[in-house]
Amino acid sequence: MSRLMESRLAVSGLDKIYRKIQDGARLGADDGLALYRTRDLTSVGFLANLVRERISGHLTYFVRNLHINYTNICNKGCKFCSFYAASDDPRAYVLSMDDIRDQVRKHDDVLIREIHIVAGINPKLPYQYYLDLIRAVKDTRPGVQVKAYTMIELAQIQRVANKPMDEVLVDLKAAGLDCCPGGGAEVFSNRVHEELFRAKLDNEGWFDVARAVHRAGIRSNVTMLYGHIETEEEKVAHLLHIRELQDETGGFMCFVPLAFDPAGTGLGHLPITTGYANLRESAIARLLLDNIPHVKAFWIMTTPAVAQLALWYGADDLDGTVTHYEITHALGDDSHHQELRHDQLLTMIREASRLPVERDALYNPVLSPVAIS
Repeated sequence: MSRLMESRLAVSGLDKIYRKIQDGARLGADDGLALYRTRDLTSVGFLANLVRERISGHLTYFVRNLHINYTNICNKGCKFCSFYAASDDPRAYVLSMDDIRDQVRKHDDVLIREIHIVAGINPKLPYQYYLDLIRAVKDTRPGVQVKAYTMIELAQIQRVANKPMDEVLVDLKAAGLDCCPGGGAEVFSNRVHEELFRAKLDNEGWFDVARAVHRAGIRSNVTMLYGHIETEEEKVAHLLHIRELQDETGGFMCFVPLAFDPAGTGLGHLPITTGYANLRESAIARLLLDNIPHVKAFWIMTTPAVAQLALWYGADDLDGTVTHYEITHALGDDSHHQELRHDQLLTMIREASRLPVERDALYNPVLSPVAIS
């Protein structure tokens, strides 16, 4: 490290954190708060990049994927959500199995390795629907991996199944479930839960489902929604809670910081997150979550430009092509058809002086960096 950087870290009060990182020591809550409160984002990024390169070197992962949202009907009424609709809303929909197959067939001319399936909590959907949905995707696109159902959705699936979660997960795996997404975690704070998503599974409930998922041999991602009413202390606690569960189960593949978009929500008076804030979240996640292999820069929510910068602020994954995404629209695209071509992803990664690695849903490389360089 240069003397200039050493001096900068000392001025920022981050020199002790640097020494911990050099020694391989685990950062604590006080360190997390210091990283949030310093104005020196460059130094935070420098520290995060040390850890990022220790774990992944210059490799940056991506996947060719398709998103399917099978219903927007939801009974949770989360104040931060612009996606959900009441059952009597003219916008409400539930996709039939034929609809699902049609959505998949629309992309027959495109290589897809992962199909990501999430939706609202629709209490009228029967248990068989969730099993048939996975089978419909697998039958229509043999060989594709299905990443489906957040912990919130799984709690609803268990409710309608009326049997133990372990048995539900056996059924889902038999239908073809390969892994689970990490949504619905929001911020693990009782205060935020009561204020913004009271009807949804509480914090410990989310962790109970995640434990069961990992115990069943199903890996998952995990998220944090930031940029609304949460405090720095609550974000640090959220990250450390995730780290504790990862110590216990080892089931999380990737952490995904999700930037809140207030447009069309009950929190429309709040400003959209800045690129400065987005980079900080990526960096702090990489520094505190020392036991989770990957940190994702989800370009849909932060824009491709900021996601590209995040590759030097702790992130080592760009998600993927993300064809058809409805949950939020950071790019302001009313068509809901938001995607990056394979060659665009490669260009973004190489321009950032990183080495692209095409992966599958479980982070297994499918093409070596040399093959796509």
